[in-house]
Amino acid sequence: MAREFPLEKLRNIGIIAHIDAGKTTTTERILYYTDKTHRMGSVDDGTTVTDWMIQERERGITIVSAAVTAAWREHQINIIDTPGHIDFTAEVQRSLRILDGGVVVFDGVQGVEPQSETVWRQADRFNVPRVCFINKMDRVGSSYEYSLKSIRKKLGANPISMQFPIGKEVEFVGVVDLLTEKAIYWDNESGSQLRIDEIPKELMKQVSEKRAQLVEKITELDDGLIGKYLESQPIGIGELKLALRKAVIKNLATPVFCGSALRNRGIPILLDAIVDYLPSPLDILPVKGIDPKSKKEIKRPVSDEAPMSALIFKIVSDPYAGRMAYFRVYSGIVKQGLMAFNSSTGKKERVGRLLRIYADHREDVSEIPTGDIGAVLGLKAVVTGDTICAAHHPIVLERITFPEPVISVAIEPKTAVDQEKLIKALGRLSDEDPTFQVSKDENTSQTLISGMGELHLEILVDRMLREFNVQANVGKPRVSYRETITKSIKEVEYKYVKQTGGHGQYGHVIFSIEPLERGQGIQFDNKIRKASVPSEFFGAVREGVLEAAEAGTLAGYPMTDLKVTFNNGSFHEVDSSEMAFKMASILAFKKGVEKAKPILLEPVMRVEVTTPEEYLGDVLAQLNARRAEILGMGIKPGNAQSVRTLVPLAEMFGYATELRSATQGRGVFSMEFEHYAPVSEEVKRRILH
Repeated sequence: MAREFPLEKLRNIGIIAHIDAGKTTTTERILYYTDKTHRMGSVDDGTTVTDWMIQERERGITIVSAAVTAAWREHQINIIDTPGHIDFTAEVQRSLRILDGGVVVFDGVQGVEPQSETVWRQADRFNVPRVCFINKMDRVGSSYEYSLKSIRKKLGANPISMQFPIGKEVEFVGVVDLLTEKAIYWDNESGSQLRIDEIPKELMKQVSEKRAQLVEKITELDDGLIGKYLESQPIGIGELKLALRKAVIKNLATPVFCGSALRNRGIPILLDAIVDYLPSPLDILPVKGIDPKSKKEIKRPVSDEAPMSALIFKIVSDPYAGRMAYFRVYSGIVKQGLMAFNSSTGKKERVGRLLRIYADHREDVSEIPTGDIGAVLGLKAVVTGDTICAAHHPIVLERITFPEPVISVAIEPKTAVDQEKLIKALGRLSDEDPTFQVSKDENTSQTLISGMGELHLEILVDRMLREFNVQANVGKPRVSYRETITKSIKEVEYKYVKQTGGHGQYGHVIFSIEPLERGQGIQFDNKIRKASVPSEFFGAVREGVLEAAEAGTLAGYPMTDLKVTFNNGSFHEVDSSEMAFKMASILAFKKGVEKAKPILLEPVMRVEVTTPEEYLGDVLAQLNARRAEILGMGIKPGNAQSVRTLVPLAEMFGYATELRSATQGRGVFSMEFEHYAPVSEEVKRRILH
């Protein structure tokens, strides 16, 4: 099957932003202008293409990332619309991992919001080039300059303003293109008819200054142009666009555009920017991976002719089609019927039906070439983050890492009939979502489900009811506490000896245990001489330590931020076994932890509350009652105040209702995990008793 579009005309982009900045509406307008839809869907009416789940349409938010494909100016654009709510951050993380570029949408009234910062940092981590779209320019309180300043100050970015708005708030009627120095007006309701005109005289001076700043900023980024600029030689628009494109691809600059997606203003210009400034797969460095045999780093060229390699970035359980795996092809071609090698597990599987995805609609294809995104049915053993590749040219691509869940609830089936359905539903949902985990409480024998927040778990429970027809009782939310130690133990020894007739059991270990800084997890170091204990038992010792760390000695919560060093021990030529050394390690670990002054840690969330000024006192009183640490306050457009705080997660349950009540529904807040911190004595007593 021949390529419909050459590689240089392919764009893989994500629409990313804070919740309610207008990502889905922007995506909807892009689909309309690229003739993928013939009527514009509305988030409020629940008629958008990418928010296709019933839970998304009921709540008016994006929950799962949706992939769509469109064409513009003879370019193929693969678009992923991502969630803005922090509870669904895994969807953003896995999307950014496989994208080549991003469109970051900002609310023209709010500027940079907390989740905007989070997705920006995630994009930095994956080195994703971006363009910015300042949305909602027609709203009261919107400010293009304020938004630009907040991008520069809060994100440490290098925003380059490409436009100057004509009119503000409800009188926002067009923009001046600073490159061409032409005014662009929207003369019809659909925004499809652009009228190009001269710059209004009253704006000439401001536009001239902004145009000079634009040229200066772009030439600073290009060694070839800086000389011409300093010598006052004329620089063509084509030269400026090429220099800016190179800078964007290197993540040295971010072009900024503005408009109003809901009012159909600015979308065709944004589409032009995606084509002009964001990279094709050919502009990105060849993908790197590890050879599973030699463990050495290897590269794959971005070419259909190269050996096939692709990354599985999402699993979906479709009630009609079955288990579907989304993937991005980095080299070669994924063909239907191909025997693919899963280099992450060492297993081979045959590629079944190949699909091109259009939100919840699908189109059968025979192959997916390099640089493209598709889905496959029939791969039963793959999970998120696995690499599939050509069997004779194996490569393991970098996996996708996800944050640990911070909240848990107990769940149980209402009837015996629901028991089997519940097990099946939990298995499928945890398969889809790596931040959703299922575990068993050994003390109560309850099934616990864990996730990133109350909304995350609420949505998953709702899906169990609707998609899998499971009737279940759900307990109150429970915080995922952790345990750690505060004191170093130089030596802790345990000798595991059992004699039961015939061969006995003998394992002897000597550890040292020390606390680590927050966020370091559990570390195990082996410094023993092989003469003391044979190397065949080292794995069992490490396994014992990690197993013991799953339940602390205070309240049975997982241990974290400590290091165990295996310093010495002894063995018996007949009675020693892996099981004996594992048991010795478990018991030595628990003995050492009890001596090392263990403490409880609780998840602390970064919370930003935005409220009208008249309710600020009530909001601060509420936060103080919830053990909040106030980090700072700021003024936002429209006589609003923002309060930045750190609050223990345990204190945030039910806060949304309380805030709405105190601010007559006008206050909003965002919350994301910040770090684990020691609990107070009072909270510790409450947890332990």
